[in-house]
Amino acid sequence: MPISVKNWTYEDVIVAPSLLAADFGRVAEETSRAINAGGDWMHLDIMDGNFVDNISFGPAMVETVHATNDVFLDVHLMIKRPNHYLSRFVAAGADMITVHIEPEADHEVGATLAAIRAQGVQAGLALNPATPFSAVEPYLAQIDMLLCMTVVPGFGGQAFMPEIMEKVAQAATLRQEKGLAYHIEVDGGVDAETGAVCREAGANVLVAGSSTFRAPDMAVAVAAVRG
Repeated sequence: MPISVKNWTYEDVIVAPSLLAADFGRVAEETSRAINAGGDWMHLDIMDGNFVDNISFGPAMVETVHATNDVFLDVHLMIKRPNHYLSRFVAAGADMITVHIEPEADHEVGATLAAIRAQGVQAGLALNPATPFSAVEPYLAQIDMLLCMTVVPGFGGQAFMPEIMEKVAQAATLRQEKGLAYHIEVDGGVDAETGAVCREAGANVLVAGSSTFRAPDMAVAVAAVRG
């Protein structure tokens, strides 16, 4: 199945419903529901129980979503040694693969980003709330997206951390200064209210899990996050 043909840019406001909040017993239907409700991408959180203290799913789930729906798959690897697993997620249908900057992820960041792009998919880089923005600055020219976590990663339903907007604003400023074109994504506690805060700071990709999948009307919720 072909990937999305839309030429997404950082000027687009992109809502990415997070599969982690969906009903895993109805993955195809839940993905279709998200798309029909106006979701642009699907955000898939891969957790290994090592880098974060939770386990979610692996390449087989990514392949299931890819096989049942034509949607851009935004795959977030919250795992150790992501470089070892890249080819499996590419084969499963990932369109964007995001890896973490933190040393606990146990990989050479620059080489991993290059390997992602060499396999024909877009490369994202994520930083946790406690990680200083300076850690990602050397890699900004190598990425298609910067993910600023607005909660401590590992579990859904956490409270949004507004102090992370300083990093989002820094990312937007440096993007302009350096003539770059990466997306800025936020993930964690994003709903209609916090989504507006994120957009104002400079984020354009809004990952929303509980606020969309568990809303009484998903289409209304997605539109509210988009603003």
